[in-house]
Formats: sequence, structure tokens, C-alpha cells
Amino acid sequence: MTTTWVYAEIGEEGPATSASELLTKARALGDDTAAVALGPGATAAAATLGTFGASTVFASDDPDYADTMGRFAAHAIADLVREHAPQTILFSTSYEARDVAGHLQALTGSTLVGNVTDVTGSDRARTEILGGTKIVDVTLAGPDPKLVLVRPRSFPAEAVPDAPPPAVVPVSWSPPEGFRCVRRLERHDEAASGPGLDGAKVVVAGGRGLGGPEAFAMLDELAEVLGGAVGASRAAVDAGWVPYRYQIGQTGTTVKPDVYLAVGISGATQHIVGMKGSKRIVAINKDADAPIFRLADLGVVGDLFQIVPALTQELRRRRGS
Repeated sequence: MTTTWVYAEIGEEGPATSASELLTKARALGDDTAAVALGPGATAAAATLGTFGASTVFASDDPDYADTMGRFAAHAIADLVREHAPQTILFSTSYEARDVAGHLQALTGSTLVGNVTDVTGSDRARTEILGGTKIVDVTLAGPDPKLVLVRPRSFPAEAVPDAPPPAVVPVSWSPPEGFRCVRRLERHDEAASGPGLDGAKVVVAGGRGLGGPEAFAMLDELAEVLGGAVGASRAAVDAGWVPYRYQIGQTGTTVKPDVYLAVGISGATQHIVGMKGSKRIVAINKDADAPIFRLADLGVVGDLFQIVPALTQELRRRRGS
């Protein structure tokens, strides 16, 4: 029997989107699919994880798992691995998941592979190198479990019709005397409005061509009319114009909206990696030779400071607002 586990991150609103995506893939990899959910809300999230294919959920609501930055969770999972011997564990590429996976690799000596875009078997994965210009199939050697960090939005999340409730197995791990690890002392959540960037149907992204942070107000207005989210290229984030949470690309968020509007973005490879899966791409840039136009379904060459406000005004007129 081939067993695939998913490290399911839990937030205030339940399982992260990545958990349902990874469970969907895990179902295709083997006979037995399980989820590991650690931290406040884990037990309550088990039912949702079951709807996406987890037959078993290893769960603990202990807040230590949320506050100890990976090491505590890794030791608990290592004990579960020794007891149940899964072949593969899938992780998202979030900071938390990468921290847990890194600690777990050190404890188990397992193979760990990152930046994966597809998992084709319990010991095979697909990744992209050289800024996403080359696709590579790799074989994962070494002892089980294989630890695989998967890029977001690599798989669609598909629920299982009439899925039975999963078996919930309590996780209890007590650190030995003298065990020490980094602990989060304080947390600040930035207030946000509108849809999240990773799940938005429409994304309006700005780049260096905007010239400064003030111009992002234009994109906010356009995104509001479209019911979308605002993103940015790495150049705009590095310049300090918008926070990192706006960043789309290889070192930011991966998005796959129905419509992606690239405003003042030249189309560097690093950025394209994070948005090339969009269904429709519209580019607005004054440089007719910008690489983004080679990817766009519709390209508009012109002054974005005239085009974007005019587009927003026309959309409002058509919607009667």
C-alpha cells in the first residue's frame, strides 16, 4: 500500500487552500491519503480535510505547534513517520511549511525537493529551473518518506463527493527535558480588504512602469470595479512601493486568475513564473518590445496613466456605478 500524507496548515478560517490542493494530488498517488494538522483549530478542520480525500487526520490543537516555528511540529511528525511509515509527505511552500519540512528532513534523513510543480509518483517529481524556462523530471532516492514542497496553485482543489468522515487520530508529543526551540512572541496581522491575491478571479498587477507608490491607487480603483485583487512585480516591491504580500513571481505568490492585467510590467522571467497560468493575460505598457507582450492575449501599447483611468471610468459607466 502506498501512503501519501499532506501537511495541512490551519488558519483562523480553517485549512489553507494549499491543503485541499495537495490532498487532491495525494489521492492520485496512492491507496491511502492522510493529513497532518497541528495547532489551534486542527480537530475542527478534520471534516473539511476529509472532503478532499483524507481518510485519516493526525490532529492536535496544542498552540505550541503554532508558536514554535517548525521544530516542535517536525519532532511530532517524525514520531508519526516512525510509527506509520508513509512513502511521501507533501508540503506547501509557505514559510511555516518550509520550516517544518526542513527540520523534518534533518530528523529523518529523507530526500527533500522544493519548487515542485507536479508529483508524478511516490518517488518522482517535476520542477522548473532557470527561472521557469526549463522543466525537469527528477527521481527521488533515499529513505522514505520523500518530502516534497509544492508550489501553490499547481493543482486544482477537487472535493470527493459523499466522502466519509476521516478517522481523527490525536497527536501527542511531549518534548524531552532540555528541549529548546525558537518561539513566536508576538504576531501582527495586516488588515486587508477585497479578495486574497492567491484566490482572486481577476488580478491587476503593477510594475516599475508605475513610477512610484502613488500610482497604485489607480490599480486599487480598477481592481475594485472588477472585483479583483492588486499585485505587483518584484521591482515594485523591492522599491518599497507596496508590501511583500503584493509580490507575484518566483519568490512571491503564484496566481492563476481568469484575467490578469499587467500594468507597467516588462515581463521578467521571475515574474512570469508566478502568473503564466492565468487564463487571459492583458498587458499595458508603453514599450512595444516588452517581453510581456509575447505572453499576452491582448496587448495595449500606450501611456498607462491615460489608459487605466479611462478603462476604470468606462467599466463604471457600463455597470452604472
